[in-house]
Amino acid sequence: MIQRIQTVWLLLASITILVLFLFPYAQFSDNEGIAMALKVTGVLNNAGGQNQLSTSFIFILQAIATILLAILPLIAILKYKNRKKQVSMILITLLLTVLFACWLFFSANSALEAVHKNIELNNIGIGSLLIPPYILFLLLAIKGINRDTKLIKSADRLR
Repeated sequence: MIQRIQTVWLLLASITILVLFLFPYAQFSDNEGIAMALKVTGVLNNAGGQNQLSTSFIFILQAIATILLAILPLIAILKYKNRKKQVSMILITLLLTVLFACWLFFSANSALEAVHKNIELNNIGIGSLLIPPYILFLLLAIKGINRDTKLIKSADRLR
């Protein structure tokens, strides 16, 4: 049923991960004091008061992975007729999200090691705080799907 609560949770999950394009997932300053931020689209540095975005192949892959993680819950919404496939798709999305979070962590760690710094609490950007709500919304969608399954099974027993 497309009008159920899991649809709302899956839409919120997609929106949450797309917001990652707006906010950096790591912020730091290099040895010369230039403020830098890591976004999924590239490295944003504030040299001379101007923001410059430099991208590489890794950041293009991160942007593609972010779009993929936003599309997967939308595809799961369309699988509303087959709840088992819907749950399995969400579980695959959860696994990919954990791998994506590890990728972002290692990417931030390598960027900080390049300027001889370690990851600290003040280096964490807003973007990295978007992944836990994304996972929470996916788990709430699974809970809603399981609730629907129980409701349908109880209705079948009454017939």
